[in-house]
Amino acid sequence: MRGPGAAAARTGLVGALCLGLASLAVAGCGYSLAGRGSFLPAHIRAIGIPTFGNQTTVFDLETQVTGKVRSEFIGRGRYQILPDAANVDAVLTGEIVNVSIVPSTFTEEQIASGYMITMTAAVSLRDTREDRILWENERLVFRQDYEAQSGANVLDPAAFFGQDANALERLTTDFARSVVSAILEAF
Repeated sequence: MRGPGAAAARTGLVGALCLGLASLAVAGCGYSLAGRGSFLPAHIRAIGIPTFGNQTTVFDLETQVTGKVRSEFIGRGRYQILPDAANVDAVLTGEIVNVSIVPSTFTEEQIASGYMITMTAAVSLRDTREDRILWENERLVFRQDYEAQSGANVLDPAAFFGQDANALERLTTDFARSVVSAILEAF
């Protein structure tokens, strides 16, 4: 074949070939979907997650955070999760150190319409076989914005979560996802 049609056909064939080779190169480069792998040692099969400590005034926060962290690990499907530190390959411990709320947005009348909630925790994952820390963050800070309920103007976290249980649910769920992703994806 000769002429303009042949040149276009060759260009299309070369382009398709290049695209195919590029696809093969990318497929073999080691990229994978987030949340699918784990950087924990292969011998870790059972992880103990005792109830976190709670130094805040928010009632039952430690129970909710611990439950969400356990559920997030279970949802990943690779590990047996137990509620204590006995007979496990690794132990995840945590302490909720502080929860604070500050207004972040205001109406034209200068009434708080949104809040920034900050939760600080210390979290550590220890390999019980080798007695070494696998992952640790002694000052894990988690921030989340929330819209205020109508007329609510509370800066006490216990009172805020008492009025808005959904905010506590979202905060603990997002916190658990962040912690488990950080541990399993080695960030």
